Amino acid sequence: MIARILKWLMLLQVLAVLGFAYLAMHAWGVASPAMALLLAGAMLLAVRTLIVARNFWQSRRLGSPVPEQYQLGAGGAARLFFGELRATLRSSSWDMLRPRLHAADNVAGQGLPVLLVHGYVCNRGYWTQLSRQLARAGIAHDGVDLEPIGADIEDFVPQVEQAIEALCARTGSDRVIIVAHSMGGLVARAWLRRYGAARVARILTIGTPHHGTALANLAAGTNARQMSRIDDAPSGWLAQLAASETPALRALITSMYSHHDNIVAPQASAQLPGARNLAFGGIGHVALASDARVLRQLLAEITIKNEVTEPPSAPHFA
Repeated sequence: MIARILKWLMLLQVLAVLGFAYLAMHAWGVASPAMALLLAGAMLLAVRTLIVARNFWQSRRLGSPVPEQYQLGAGGAARLFFGELRATLRSSSWDMLRPRLHAADNVAGQGLPVLLVHGYVCNRGYWTQLSRQLARAGIAHDGVDLEPIGADIEDFVPQVEQAIEALCARTGSDRVIIVAHSMGGLVARAWLRRYGAARVARILTIGTPHHGTALANLAAGTNARQMSRIDDAPSGWLAQLAASETPALRALITSMYSHHDNIVAPQASAQLPGARNLAFGGIGHVALASDARVLRQLLAEITIKNEVTEPPSAPHFA
């Protein structure tokens, strides 16, 4: 569904560029068609840039303090902004239009199979670059496309369960590793609450608003309301999810996040008590799954030997 929506949006953007170029030639006297198209494309890029800039402004206005060791100078701030803009353009204008993952056979000693769970208004195409790294490492993996877009997070849980069953059946493994971005981390935690930990070795979340994000207050859908913050506190759904988790379940989770996340605000919302928390700096929200530092850490986390020999007990809510 997301791919279809994005293709329609891309078509509208192409038509807008052509229309603006026509206007530039016939109303503003731009003689060269190439120059008119270049001007129209620049206008479209400016709009996309302003959207990213607005998210950074809001997330900083509503954000948590940046620790001193993660403070950025002018050069670092520029790299942060343009890295996020580049990741946003690539993800929405290319990777998610053709949501395919790279194939890999499960190689002994290279780790358990990996299930990739995307975030809000995305699809498996978001994981293109991580999928390429996993394929090169010989790690079997698959993704899930969470639909419908604005559904209750609880409605995504059976979709994750089905994907885990299929991945285990395909690889012959009895457990998987879940890697989840943004809202996907909350979906993974909701799955863990309902189905227990018997078939998961670890859950790696990146940029997940574990305590909600103020920017979700402006988004549409039941899942956006569940990710929201009300009076600077997590939503009721998030509070119930947190209250249901035992220390043993939290110990399965590693939360990777950026102090400069432009969607999760406050950025400290990605810190999950009882979990292993790994902080980064100078990386935007969409760029988290394509940044070289994060990719290296993800591969290290995926390929380490599992230290939990027996999964912790947890209630099973079928």
